[in-house]
Amino acid sequence: MRLDKFLKVSRLIKRRTVAKDVSDQGRIWINGKEAKASSTVKAGDELTIQFGQKNVTVRVERIVETVRKEEAGEMYTVLKEEMRKAD
Repeated sequence: MRLDKFLKVSRLIKRRTVAKDVSDQGRIWINGKEAKASSTVKAGDELTIQFGQKNVTVRVERIVETVRKEEAGEMYTVLKEEMRKAD
């Protein structure tokens, strides 16, 4: 599944256009490598997403095309959340 679609379906990011913008700005990594919106995500991948001054790392647990809001959190596991140091 495309990265931008996964972020929207899992509700890590609310809108696909926002997910695309964030990845195009170089703020998302898959398994330590910078990712684009079109990058492929599969179960077992680790995503690191930069939200403002916070980095969130999650492990992809499963890929589904559609999911109910209550079940979206089951698509990933949060591994760590850390505040970024000022540059």
